Amino acid sequence: MKRRSVVAALHIGCMCCLWLAIAAEAAELNVLSANAMRAIMEDLGPKFERVTGHTLAFTFATAGAAVKRVQGGETFDIVISPERGIQSFVKDGKAVAGNVTLVTRSGIGVAVRKGAPKPDISSPNALKRTLLAAKSITYSNPAFGGASGIHFAKVLDRLGIANDMKPKTVFPPQDGSVGDVVANGEAEIGVTQFQGLIAVAGIEIVGPLPGDLQDTIVFAAAIMGGTKSAEASKALVDFLRTPEAAAVIKAKGMEPAAQ
Repeated sequence: MKRRSVVAALHIGCMCCLWLAIAAEAAELNVLSANAMRAIMEDLGPKFERVTGHTLAFTFATAGAAVKRVQGGETFDIVISPERGIQSFVKDGKAVAGNVTLVTRSGIGVAVRKGAPKPDISSPNALKRTLLAAKSITYSNPAFGGASGIHFAKVLDRLGIANDMKPKTVFPPQDGSVGDVVANGEAEIGVTQFQGLIAVAGIEIVGPLPGDLQDTIVFAAAIMGGTKSAEASKALVDFLRTPEAAAVIKAKGMEPAAQ
């Protein structure tokens, strides 16, 4: 009986040491993420925390605002944003190319209110006719720095209808969504990244922007040079490349990015 007590005490002592070791190694990571990745990160974040014991403190912003925050001197352990912006950090010496990992990619889609006729967007000319015939459209305000809004403004310029669209454009508020503007009837047609449409009730996705008007936006995770938690940061990046993460990424309307 005495021997069993000693063994039990040793077992409890070992477990305590193990948990103390885990606690000592656990880190809180400050993560700056583009809004387009928000649904994915809010799903995967708690799963990562349970598996590793690390904790995540998220800051979400448009892609353009995220770049400006880092360039303005704010520090984060990891930044998840379109690769184009991430490359500016490498150029400025705020991150090393070897610590940049591609994680997801997404195209831009067109949506209408549920039950509404689906317009023809099968070609650039068909999209142009559809937009000119629409009473109202919505997309992310380029002034807020969202990647899809900046791209679609260029599409309108390329189609030669930017001025025609100005009086019929309803921009969502900075903390709002294109899908919600379409769902509540404020705009007939919405254009944004697929992950911003797929989970919105009350709308239907018509399809992707046609042909070379499409823009596939690739998101990358950069472990920033100033991090004091490099191993924990790498653990999060590795977690974003797991099959479990891939399933969540697909369910949210994006695709895992090829390296």
